[in-house]
Amino acid sequence: MSTTVDVVSNTDLRVELAVDHVATVEIRRGPNNYFDTALIEALGDELMELAAASCRAVVLCSESRHFCAGARLEPGPADTEKGPHLYDVAIRLFEQPLPIVAAVQGAAIGGGLGLALAADFRIASQDARFSASFARLGFHHGFGMTATLPAVVGPQAALDLLYTGRRLDANTAAEIGLCDEVVPADQLRARAHARAREIAMSAPLAVRSIRATMRQPLVEQVRAAVARERSEQERLMVTADFKEGVTAVSERREPMFLGV
Repeated sequence: MSTTVDVVSNTDLRVELAVDHVATVEIRRGPNNYFDTALIEALGDELMELAAASCRAVVLCSESRHFCAGARLEPGPADTEKGPHLYDVAIRLFEQPLPIVAAVQGAAIGGGLGLALAADFRIASQDARFSASFARLGFHHGFGMTATLPAVVGPQAALDLLYTGRRLDANTAAEIGLCDEVVPADQLRARAHARAREIAMSAPLAVRSIRATMRQPLVEQVRAAVARERSEQERLMVTADFKEGVTAVSERREPMFLGV
């Protein structure tokens, strides 16, 4: 990897900008790297700051065992704390101008899969696994996956993954286009950086222009999607099925859904 010229660290994120104009943004909430609104907001802030600097492409990665096991959900009423909603800040990940290569190890589950799908490319280690596990929690998917998942794998595969919550290993995910490459775990960061460096070698103004043209329809679709997703999540979060789904996961057993 190229010599680092700038490093910014806080409790949850570490950002390195290298001389080849590739930034590495690492989530530091291992081992599961669960996210919340504050983390996604900080990630959006860092990406916008990098876009204003000399950065041309980003590697998004996580410390420890898993890329991201999603958001930590608890049964009960929807979050009522003051401040922006998660999806109000998540849309910035799609709007910002820098191409992102996600380096995925371990689990990219639920909202963690949604975070990986916000990237332009996904490089997976051989131990990676992917699941849109929402229905197995008695919940509705989110993070704009209504738009992003079918855009990547096609509508039929998206329906299958969303209805069943089935888990895919890295090779199966690559077969349907959910990830772009599968590499040994010890090569993951290097390969993701190499892919980002290839992008950074192109003319930066042209890449940003092309990305804006190619991604703008997706941004608009995600903005519309999260409004529906949020409404359905809030409706389902107060159901007995959601409480059962969360409890079953914590007890490591199959849920017994009753449709109420």
